[in-house]
Amino acid sequence: MLELARTITRVNRFIGKWLSLAVLLLFALLLADVVMRYLVGSPTIWTAELATLIFGVYAILGGGYLLAERGHVNVDILYGRFSRKRRALLDVLTWPLFALFVGVLLWQGWDIAKESLQDLERSNSVWKAPLWPTKAFIPVAAILLLLQGVVRLWADIRVMRGLPVPPEVFGVAGEPDRASSKERQQ
Repeated sequence: MLELARTITRVNRFIGKWLSLAVLLLFALLLADVVMRYLVGSPTIWTAELATLIFGVYAILGGGYLLAERGHVNVDILYGRFSRKRRALLDVLTWPLFALFVGVLLWQGWDIAKESLQDLERSNSVWKAPLWPTKAFIPVAAILLLLQGVVRLWADIRVMRGLPVPPEVFGVAGEPDRASSKERQQ
């Protein structure tokens, strides 16, 4: 089971690190659009739309990586003050909400992707960009996010039981207890 969790985390980290390069591509596309529009005086019809499609893939596939790195937005007003075990307990208690969200994303994303692929859907722009490849990534991303969510749940259960949570297996396990950090400073 540890090897499966490690593999899921590795896959999400690998995808996330490679996806981060998409930012450079987005920058180049948008820069080219600005140069063509304002310096050359001949705007392109495809650069902004392609950047939007790439950003869509970037945003949705990054979910599993963010979960492995605990990079999702968190309301830290109370949560940040809790001990590591209490944060893990809260994460376990709220996991069904996560599962519901990802379940709906997978269900609806599958329908959107299937319909788009069957129709070989294209945009309504002059360029008529293919939309189906981007939409096909929605269920893939949902599966990756769900798998990393199961790994995260297992990590939280291990924290609650006082078991080790190696980051190479479970991703970032969260900060250590505040009390133990303060004790180390003294």
